[in-house]
Amino acid sequence: QVQLVESGGGSVQAGGSLRLSCAASGYSYSYSSYCMAWFRQAPGKEREGIAAIDADDNTVYAVSVKGRFAISKDNAKKTLYLQMNSLKPEDTAMYYCAADLGVTGWLLKYEYKYWGQGTQVTVSS
Repeated sequence: QVQLVESGGGSVQAGGSLRLSCAASGYSYSYSSYCMAWFRQAPGKEREGIAAIDADDNTVYAVSVKGRFAISKDNAKKTLYLQMNSLKPEDTAMYYCAADLGVTGWLLKYEYKYWGQGTQVTVSS
């Protein structure tokens, strides 16, 4: 059973930075084979995909975070990262990592089977 555990969330002022991590375990296939993504969900809003990285390290970003956030992964450590710079109050949300094989819609939540429990990010103005 795949398990994903996020960490690194916290409170920061606007303009600041945070780095989220997502540690993985229990993969049936090679970790590097999975498409990995970060999603976020603000109170009263739908969960939205913001960044994804595939088995070949191709990446995709939502318009709202492009140029400010960077997704990466360390296959040896089975860990996914999200470097978040120039944070804005509208980035405040619970952040989740997700994983699955054979993903085609990288930022679509229904494409992913495995999810972490989330880590809270709060950005104050």
